[in-house]
Amino acid sequence: MNPMQRQLLGITRRHFFRECGVGVGKIALASLLTGALERGAQGAASSDAAAPGSDSLAPRPPHYRGKAKSVIHLFMAGAPSQLDLFDYKPELAKLEGKPLPPSVIGGQRYAFIRPDAAVLGPRFKFAKHGQSGAEISEILPHLATIVDDICMVKSVHTDQFNHAPAQIFFNTGFQQPGRPCIGSWVTYGLGAATQDLPAFVVMSTGAGISGGAANWSSGFLPTIYSGVRFRNQGDPILDVSSPDGIDPRLQRDSLDLVGAMNRRRLGIAGDPEIATRISQYEMAYRLQTSAPELMDLKSESKATLDLYGCDPQKPSFARACLLARRMIERGVRFINIYHEGWDAHSDVVGNHRTHCAETDQASAALVKDLKQRGLLDETLVIWGGEFGRTPMVETNASLGRSMGRDHHPTAFTVWLAGGGVKGGQVIGATDDLGFHIAQDPVHVHDLQATILHLLGFDHTKLTYHFQGRDFRLTDVFGNLVPRIFSAS
Repeated sequence: MNPMQRQLLGITRRHFFRECGVGVGKIALASLLTGALERGAQGAASSDAAAPGSDSLAPRPPHYRGKAKSVIHLFMAGAPSQLDLFDYKPELAKLEGKPLPPSVIGGQRYAFIRPDAAVLGPRFKFAKHGQSGAEISEILPHLATIVDDICMVKSVHTDQFNHAPAQIFFNTGFQQPGRPCIGSWVTYGLGAATQDLPAFVVMSTGAGISGGAANWSSGFLPTIYSGVRFRNQGDPILDVSSPDGIDPRLQRDSLDLVGAMNRRRLGIAGDPEIATRISQYEMAYRLQTSAPELMDLKSESKATLDLYGCDPQKPSFARACLLARRMIERGVRFINIYHEGWDAHSDVVGNHRTHCAETDQASAALVKDLKQRGLLDETLVIWGGEFGRTPMVETNASLGRSMGRDHHPTAFTVWLAGGGVKGGQVIGATDDLGFHIAQDPVHVHDLQATILHLLGFDHTKLTYHFQGRDFRLTDVFGNLVPRIFSAS
């Protein structure tokens, strides 16, 4: 029986010996079996996650003092083109219409184009901004105003070249469903900072996410650490509002009855998922008060709404970003915002103009707003997709595609801000053609390790015992990227 179960049942050793009436040999056997179950259910996190006698979501200290206490991950699902947003390559303009040399391509395979496809040069103008002189595309004018607050990593690479496995890999460290995502690892390690809202919230502002719920699943961790999906409009969670005729007293009595039945079943079966169910019923009850207040943006000033470009009555990426800031103020630990639609196999210009118009202002506003409220130093903001796009054009008449770019896992760009990140710098570089990494490669596992470091965790020690071995977010890989860290 795990610590959550003991707490919910109120069982003590004295109660056990008084009530059970079993022999000493059976007691010893039960003790051994209980210890094995606890090791499987609570893992081997050296952060003392879910230590005996504690609630599974109680706040817990990390391995050491981290700069970040919470995370907002702005995931650009579909993969933006780094070559048209961040990684300016004038050499591509000179080669446009010609194939890249075979020596550059090597053995690289592509989903929708031939290796000898013609080069497609940058589609937008670039300019240097801020004291750092970082080059930003003209279609990111708002990001250009905060370049000295962000760290741009131009040398990220991944092992996956299709959307679903690449998205799952970025979030869980493994290309197939079934592993815990980074948000689950963080809430497992740190616990919750609020009892009125979920510790881990997920929002999406597009048509669909290729990797689906596997991106925010707790995998083999108890499901209490899974991300809670909020809807774009109306009640954030279905049925959070009571139906007509149900008053607070009747609802409380009903919940107490269901809780008593679940506790009884928990005592019989010892299933940790029943403990999760009890906890989630109570969270749902508290959400009936906290969620409407969270989602009501009437208290936000016109200046704040204008900063984000947010119409409070309409679902949008801007509204999701503003809600994320409000969640941070209320103690939510990890927030994922997925904005889908960046998969520009055709018309990369039109695609990126559209999605930059939807996301640029709000992304920059989020950093500015957190900073002016004194929240940025303890909030890590991450922006990026699952991989990059090719320097070569994708044109396929049979599929109705032209002037697009294919998947490119070999090099792409991610930016970070706040939470101990040293802003105003660019890390890594690609070659003149934007194809290969030329300086400071950063694997997805390295980025995951660094994110955990900023939160106060040694990624090799935040582990969970499952199926006979200790698992971690970075599997057996991952190296820190010290240049990302702030010196102060």
